[in-house]
Amino acid sequence: MRQPLVAGNWKMNGSREGSGQLLAGVAAGAGAFEHCAIAVCPPFPYLALAAERLRGSKVALGAQDVSIHESGAYTGEVAGSMLVDLGCTYVIVGHSERRQYHGEDDLLVARKYARAVECGLTPILCVGETLEQRERGETEQVVAAHVDGVINLSGVDALRHGVIAYEPVWAIGTGVTASPAQAQDVHAFIRGRVAAKSAEVAEGVRILYGGSMKPENAAELMAQADIDGGLIGGASLKAEDFLAIVRAANEASA
Repeated sequence: MRQPLVAGNWKMNGSREGSGQLLAGVAAGAGAFEHCAIAVCPPFPYLALAAERLRGSKVALGAQDVSIHESGAYTGEVAGSMLVDLGCTYVIVGHSERRQYHGEDDLLVARKYARAVECGLTPILCVGETLEQRERGETEQVVAAHVDGVINLSGVDALRHGVIAYEPVWAIGTGVTASPAQAQDVHAFIRGRVAAKSAEVAEGVRILYGGSMKPENAAELMAQADIDGGLIGGASLKAEDFLAIVRAANEASA
């Protein structure tokens, strides 16, 4: 059975004081859950603080982005080796906001994925369609292109070293959530897409749901056969809400 993962994506939110309180709350509650992996991905300025506050806890540390470059004259970029130095084990690549606001295409995302794996990080590959793409019936085409970017560059075996997160862009931060059936359909499609290359890799890869998962809908979403946890945005900014989602994932896997 795939161990679920619940990862909090704080995006560009928080302060040092508030982040410290949030980290303390998550770390204190995380030990109760034996069947679920837990991670938080704070903004870059708070990674060192998070590494310190999470030391000795069950909560892993992740970053929100990584450079394709190992080192050099790339002002503003952060190398994977630097993230490892800070204690990160996960990194998000290809989030819809990076694709939309920074023009990241499938090849660049695939290169970031490959760099993360080379550095010993576990990349969380984000895939998903906009509302317009869904309404045009292009969900599977868009998601397939996102997944295939990594497979075409690095081979299907590269997915053994990462996690996939389906984030319907139309449901991020809107309060709208894909129904469990809608989410399951896309998760099953993703697993099938990978299985066409390797049934073994497809069976093992974790696929998270990343579209406005909340304590109120987490259990129903986690009950779906191909949903292996969540990439949590707004609900990860309150320790009690985040831990409630972790609880749902833990119970679904117990």
